[in-house]
Amino acid sequence: MTTMHYWLTLLPPLLGLVIYVYFHHRRQRRTSRTRKEAIESGLWEPASLHPIIDRNKCIGCKSCVFACPQQLGHDVLGIFGGKAELIEPANCIGHGACKTVCPVAAITLVFGTETRGVDIPQVDDNFETNVAGIYIAGELGGMGLIRNGIEQGKSAMDALAKKLPKSSSNGHQVIIIGAGPAGFAATLAAQELGLNYLTLDQETLGGTVYKYPRGKIVMTQPVDLPIVGKMHFKETTKEELLDFWQGVKSKSGIKIQYQELVAAITSHDSGFELKTSRGQYTTDKVLLAIGRRGTPRKLGVPGEDHPKVVYSLIDPDQYIGQKVLIVGGGDSALEAALSIADASGTEVSISYRSDTFSRAKAKNRERINEYAAASKIKLYLSSNVTSISPEAVMLEQMDQPITIENDAVIVNAGGILPTGFLKEIGISVDTKYGTA
Repeated sequence: MTTMHYWLTLLPPLLGLVIYVYFHHRRQRRTSRTRKEAIESGLWEPASLHPIIDRNKCIGCKSCVFACPQQLGHDVLGIFGGKAELIEPANCIGHGACKTVCPVAAITLVFGTETRGVDIPQVDDNFETNVAGIYIAGELGGMGLIRNGIEQGKSAMDALAKKLPKSSSNGHQVIIIGAGPAGFAATLAAQELGLNYLTLDQETLGGTVYKYPRGKIVMTQPVDLPIVGKMHFKETTKEELLDFWQGVKSKSGIKIQYQELVAAITSHDSGFELKTSRGQYTTDKVLLAIGRRGTPRKLGVPGEDHPKVVYSLIDPDQYIGQKVLIVGGGDSALEAALSIADASGTEVSISYRSDTFSRAKAKNRERINEYAAASKIKLYLSSNVTSISPEAVMLEQMDQPITIENDAVIVNAGGILPTGFLKEIGISVDTKYGTA
């Protein structure tokens, strides 16, 4: 072989290697820069369920990086030092696709971090709590996404059905409490399985979704609904999604009793007795799909009981021409501020106790920064509300008192886990600090 032939043979693989090394190092620099920016900007705390990668097992194959649905526009996962790492934790939505595709089982999904605990009821792999016969699915168990709630509702009902007694003197085989994504899917599954079920909700169909602001864009992934089949929504409005669910309810013939609050659940020899605002029922099994935000977290400041203070936004247009303060820094708070700021003649402010919106999605953070730069929203970061009067709100920011004129206050400080209700039933609640 001549020298020229030798180099012609060697050149393509060498060129390929050079190109690979170049792009590899460029990705590494970008990953390192993104990771550093996330730490410096205070966006290093994941909001909820998130992956922990075992670097001893990880082979750096990038399967998790490509599977993450948040990767477009944001490096949620990246390769750092040859191993996968969560490099933009604040953008993680707890989808769980990374764990599913990992070929070496190097990923564990956990709640909380070493510094921020998350209260989670005890459930096993079949969604059964420490109280035999009572199951939990959806947001109450830490799964806040619509898709995850639907999947858990189906899976919990399937697991529950396998443990039903062959005969029973109870009025129902299963009572489902809650008609949000998890409860709705569980109801469809119970109907498909031919079970004698009862579904109760203290409000109406949709759960947390029903309480979203008018016109809110709902992000979800294609998912299979019992009876219905594949649901292809990827991005839609709250109203469109609820209309779709109402159509499914009508066509499937499922029964849901609304405006019925469950006050107590007690065990007896062959199952459970439920006392509600309308009566009493007996059942073999119970599925709790009630969500985590039934009771809004309050500020505990003077004047909070004033009629102008509310805890959720339904219609931005009701605030036309008003001065509105949003309290909170999560997605609900930022989305409320953005939608009200678009209403005619409004003056919108946000008070948040932290110096960054680390628990909100990147898209919402970016839009808030744009509105703030355009003077459409005023930000009071590192601030706390100290009192509320009919005409104003008093804040404290960096030890300095601030008074702002105000017509309305919307508190979006999250909800309180119904720990008291769970403990009365006998369900144990653990505080997770970065554990599964």
